Amino acid sequence: MANDELKQNWKVPEPTLRRLPWYLAFVKLLKQRGETSISSTQIAKEINVDASQVAKDLSYVNISGKTRVGYEIDTLIDVLEDFLGFNSSHKAFLFGVGSLGAALLQDTGLGQYGLEIVAGFDIREELSGTSVNGIPVYHMSELSTMQKRYGATIGIITVPVDKAQEVTNHIITEGIKALWNFTPFRIRVPERIVVQNTSLYAHLALMFNRMNSTN
Repeated sequence: MANDELKQNWKVPEPTLRRLPWYLAFVKLLKQRGETSISSTQIAKEINVDASQVAKDLSYVNISGKTRVGYEIDTLIDVLEDFLGFNSSHKAFLFGVGSLGAALLQDTGLGQYGLEIVAGFDIREELSGTSVNGIPVYHMSELSTMQKRYGATIGIITVPVDKAQEVTNHIITEGIKALWNFTPFRIRVPERIVVQNTSLYAHLALMFNRMNSTN
């Protein structure tokens, strides 16, 4: 099973990290169907990835398959969840309780993958003291106080693009270690801060471009 030393010392390629959750979702479905083992060839066929690539990806998580049997599904699920950090709970603050932010607060599935959004923040006075899906919403001016209470390590940014850098500058002073940025603005942060950019607009542009190229 993956351990902390492996996680720290092995440099896992980003494409591999993007594929591993696909494998996890698929083997979980197989478990629900009563399956007990899976081969890299079966995973490859379902995910549309070359079987040798699947085997290479899984080599990063330190699990070995059995000849003519493949991987034990229960073990593979445990190893993948551990390696991806889904078994640990990571407290997060969400900044910008607009339509996208509120939707993320409503997403109960995030907790299954180790992300616990404990509070939302916004600059609108009328939102202060409210809650979304049982998650309290505070004014941005209360961030420092709430950080002392919750000790969040992740910040989710869903603010308007013109406020992205300003909000980023504010929250990284409060001990936030990683940022999940949903704005199309590429925020600037110190090297110690981990940033994952997830721009819906960028993905839309990519989809539209591919649609046009095939027509």
